[in-house]
Amino acid sequence: MRDYEKELEDLKMGTIEIIHVDKNEFYEIREKLIKREDFKHFRGIAQQGGNISYVYSDVARS
Repeated sequence: MRDYEKELEDLKMGTIEIIHVDKNEFYEIREKLIKREDFKHFRGIAQQGGNISYVYSDVARS
């Protein structure tokens, strides 16, 4: 099982640049993501086939 909390923190800190998530894992990472105070800084990019890639932005989305 993946440690999404660690991956999200690594993404925020710049240790990694992107998180690739299989469409079947979407709700698992989403549950962790929406609990974060800085969740508006994460952007999910839909990929062909339903997979998602997450990146972190210094500017929060509105």
